[in-house]
Amino acid sequence: MSTKWDDNSWQKEFLEMKFHSPADVKLLTEGVKGLIGAWRLGVLKQEYNRLKKIQEQQQ
Repeated sequence: MSTKWDDNSWQKEFLEMKFHSPADVKLLTEGVKGLIGAWRLGVLKQEYNRLKKIQEQQQ
């Protein structure tokens, strides 16, 4: 399994799924600048996965 580190398609989709704080929008669009940003992006990815699973179950 290979990982595309520059693949941010989930971030674009997640921006359209719900309202985000300005700080989260900046993080999702501009990327990580430090350790706290990396941690927050990981939290957002888990939230995206949870919402995506719920969305797929409803269809």
